Amino acid sequence: MEYIIIIISAIFVNNILLAQFLGCCPFLGVSNKLSTAAGMSGAVCFVITLATLVTYLLQYYVLNPLGIGFLQTIAFILVIAALVQMVEIVLKKVSPALYQALGIFLPLITTNCAVLGVALIVVTKEFTFGGEPHMLNLAESVVYAFATSLGFGLAMILFAGLREQLALNKVPKSFKGIPIALITASILAMAFMGFSGLV
Repeated sequence: MEYIIIIISAIFVNNILLAQFLGCCPFLGVSNKLSTAAGMSGAVCFVITLATLVTYLLQYYVLNPLGIGFLQTIAFILVIAALVQMVEIVLKKVSPALYQALGIFLPLITTNCAVLGVALIVVTKEFTFGGEPHMLNLAESVVYAFATSLGFGLAMILFAGLREQLALNKVPKSFKGIPIALITASILAMAFMGFSGLV
């Protein structure tokens, strides 16, 4: 039951983009086309899940035992940067078209605050299940990270679909581009607020 609560909460109630406002750079930058948004979502999903797994192990089996937990942020950034480099190399070999389509935005995953934010949330935030607060274990952390990245992907794909539809409509000149994108994002965020009492 806890895993279902974690999944629903991470995807809908506490969506990383629309409720916590982490990872807005790729959200606004890569969401012009549905295919690019889907590719970016897949890459971010892989990086968030893997980064959370590695940083969790790093925190509890290296940093805490050595008493150097204060190096947490620096260590996590280094791990995330290495993982993004791996994803970049794999994408270049497996899907050159997607690699070209993502272009400059692929390195943005390195500095994407959603990736670092999820890794930090997992090791610092107490979650409440059945009225009892507790820290997530490794399995719960990986499930939370994967569900959070699915929520990121859902928001990206919905937003990209909306932006593609907006491109087909007549938008007043003063609202073209980023202004209408921000208005659309805010309406989408308000729509996701409807899930707030779900969990």
